[in-house]
Amino acid sequence: MRLLRARNRRRARGLPASRSTHAVYFLLMHAYGMGGTIRTVHNLAGYLARDHEVTLYSLIRTREEPFFPFPEDITVTPLDDRTEAGRPRGLLGLVSAVLSRIPSVLVHGDDRAYKISSLWTDVQLFRAIRSLRSGVLITTRPALNLIALTLAPPGVITVGQEHMNLGVHKPGLRKAIKRNYGRLDALAVLTDRDRSSYEPLLRSAPTRLVRIPNAVPRLAGGTAQYDSKVVVAAGRLTNQKGFDLLVRAWAQVKPAYPDWTLRIYGSGPWREKLQRMISEHALGENVHLMGRTNHMGEELAKGSIYALSSRFEGFAMVVIEAMSKALPMVAFDCPTGPADVIVAGENGALIKPGDIEGFAAALMEFMDDESKRRRCGMNAQETARTYDLDVVGTQWNELFADLAVPRS
Repeated sequence: MRLLRARNRRRARGLPASRSTHAVYFLLMHAYGMGGTIRTVHNLAGYLARDHEVTLYSLIRTREEPFFPFPEDITVTPLDDRTEAGRPRGLLGLVSAVLSRIPSVLVHGDDRAYKISSLWTDVQLFRAIRSLRSGVLITTRPALNLIALTLAPPGVITVGQEHMNLGVHKPGLRKAIKRNYGRLDALAVLTDRDRSSYEPLLRSAPTRLVRIPNAVPRLAGGTAQYDSKVVVAAGRLTNQKGFDLLVRAWAQVKPAYPDWTLRIYGSGPWREKLQRMISEHALGENVHLMGRTNHMGEELAKGSIYALSSRFEGFAMVVIEAMSKALPMVAFDCPTGPADVIVAGENGALIKPGDIEGFAAALMEFMDDESKRRRCGMNAQETARTYDLDVVGTQWNELFADLAVPRS
C-alpha cells in the first residue's frame, strides 16, 4: 500500500490543474440486492446519467436480475459474478475457486462486506479501481471508502458516502475511519448530526465534508386520504428496525382502537420472532407482516400514519417516501435521521428512544384526530419536496464542480 501511495504521488505531479468529472463511478457491495442504500444509489446514478457517463460497479452479484431495476443509460459491471451464467470457466474459474476460499486482505474485517469478500474480490477490486484514469469514484460503505482512498489513481476524485452514523461502526472500523478518511477528496453524509460527528475528525484535513441527503424519486400511487384505519411501517425485519418495540406498542393500542391495523412491509431474519410476538400478544387480527413489495408507493398511500420504530438509522429513506405520500410520522428519536426531518407537532411526533408507552400514546393521538393527521400529513409532504431527486442531484453536481478544481 505504501508503494501504491508513492506511485500515486509521482503520477500526481503530471496532472492538469483541474480534474475531469465527466465520468462517474459508483461502487456498491451488492447492486443487485435490496435495501435503502442500493435504492438511493440507483436513483442518483440515473439522475447523474443525464450529464455524465455513469458506471455502477457491484462488488458481488448473486442473482440474475436486480431487485430494483437499473436506471437507463448507465453501465453495470459486477466484479465478482457468482451467478451460474456469470461464473468464470476454465482456468480462470479454477483460479477464482481457489482465491475465493482465501479471506480478503483489502476489506476491513469489521465491515459487514468482509463476510462476503475474498482474495478473488480483492483482485477484481484492484483491477477495476486501478484501471481508472479520471472521473469521480463514489464509494458507499466504510470498507469501500478505505479501499478507494488507497487504490484510486491521483487523477480520480474520491468521494466516500456514509449511509450509517459513526457510532454504530465497530471500534476497529471507527479507528480506521478516524485515521484515514482525511485522505478522501470528499465525504458525503446524510444528516446534520452525522456532519457534526465527522467534523472533529476532518478539521485539519483537506477533505470536503458535505451533507447531502438521500433523494426520493416520485413514487407511483396517490397520497394518503386519512380515512383508512391503517398504520404502515417498512424495513428489514432485523434488530435495527425495532419492529419488536412496535408490536409491544401496538399491544397497548389495540384495546382502545381494535378496528385499526398495522401493516409491516419487509423481510428478514426476525420474521419468525415477530410472528411469535404477534401471537403472544393476541394481535393476529390487527398486526400483519406483509412481506416484500415492489409497490411501496401504492401501499404507503393506503395508510393514514407511518411508524418508524428503529433503534438506529443512517437516513431512513422510507420516512421521506412516506412523507411524500402525505403521511404524518410517529418515530423514535434514534440516531440519526428522524430529527433532521420530523418536527414534533408540525409533521409528526418524535418519541424518546425505547419509550414504548410514549410511542403508543402518540399513535393513539393521531388515530383519535383525523384533522391532525391531515394537517401534519400535508406538512410532511412539503418537507419531502426538499428531498426531490432534482434538488439533491443538483447538490451532487455542485460538489463535482467544486472538486474539479484542487484546493491550493
